[in-house]
Amino acid sequence: MATTLAPPRASATQFDTDELVINMGPQHPSTHGVLRVVLKLDGEKVIDADCVIGYIHRGIEKLSENRDWTQIILLTDRMDYVAAATNNLGYCEAVEKLMQVEVPRRARYVRTILAELQRIASHCLWLGTHAMDIGAMTVLLYAFREREFVLDLFEEFCGARLTYNSMRVGGLPLDIPPGWDQKVLAFCDLMEGKLNDYETLLTNNRIWLKRTRNVGVIPADEAIGLGLCGPPLRGSGVLRDVRKDEPYAAYDEFDFNIPIGTNGDTYDRYLIRMDEFRESIRIIRQAIEGIPEGPFVGKVPRLLKPAAGETYHAIESPKGELGYFIVSDGKSTNPYRFRVRPPSFCNLQGLRRLVVGHMVADVVALIGTIDIVLGEVDR
Repeated sequence: MATTLAPPRASATQFDTDELVINMGPQHPSTHGVLRVVLKLDGEKVIDADCVIGYIHRGIEKLSENRDWTQIILLTDRMDYVAAATNNLGYCEAVEKLMQVEVPRRARYVRTILAELQRIASHCLWLGTHAMDIGAMTVLLYAFREREFVLDLFEEFCGARLTYNSMRVGGLPLDIPPGWDQKVLAFCDLMEGKLNDYETLLTNNRIWLKRTRNVGVIPADEAIGLGLCGPPLRGSGVLRDVRKDEPYAAYDEFDFNIPIGTNGDTYDRYLIRMDEFRESIRIIRQAIEGIPEGPFVGKVPRLLKPAAGETYHAIESPKGELGYFIVSDGKSTNPYRFRVRPPSFCNLQGLRRLVVGHMVADVVALIGTIDIVLGEVDR
């Protein structure tokens, strides 16, 4: 009986053992949602990277073209679901710009307070998860503890802790509850002390410095070319913040600084967000002290029907420039076109530039440094 022999094993020299393609995500604790990064490695060194998105796509832009102008506020909550209030604000102001609606000054002040509270909550989530990615577990527990205080304030204001639906075209759905402003001030006092605790743990920690300094450097010209925005852009030394450049809500009435970096590395982007915590507290204090009396919503019809036209309006969300482009045909009660410029999507373009040339362990830190939410990337 003939015997069948197994084919001879190939020698090691017949295989390309220098390069390896691996998938990081979409289900991976450090990809902040459902991001898939296809990495090409030479040993542990990244020589190429490709982002694959779309795993959480829900068609929010197209859904919005089949909802009336007020119902869309609910959908904006679901994009950057850890910064729902700023998503509400950007959309409502875009519609107000299209309809030329005047928002009462009291509502603009409260919107500013909510937007800055939202920035603090979003930065807490970023700081906790970014630090945990690099191995600092204690900071995660601390940052989530303070974030809970902000969520308590939102719950008292609008009854929700994640998807707030906290604004209306023309103002606010409700006025602030009695005593709410004093609770916000008490939180500001608390938060300032906690920021010192965070920095004691991280800013001069030699492990933190080793993992973040000169890691993921992007010069200013390349950051502009990649279309980056928010802290990733300002970390490269570019002074661009919509709150200053094109003021909205009540930002033009307050005194605050825009922190920028010098080296464009992961450490600079960390320092900028830490400074932004303090600037947000500074804005909130000014707004609470000067909050005017008067109505909290302007005169707008119950069923919105803007005249034919189009507009683009942007705000500075915690992650960068968040813009809404809306078109009305003047006939229906829903948008003819609805498109969003999300900061997470734009900043994700810089990931390949960030990771190539670094070790695979640095990829985790570099995904965290751009602070993405995949619900906003995919929409």
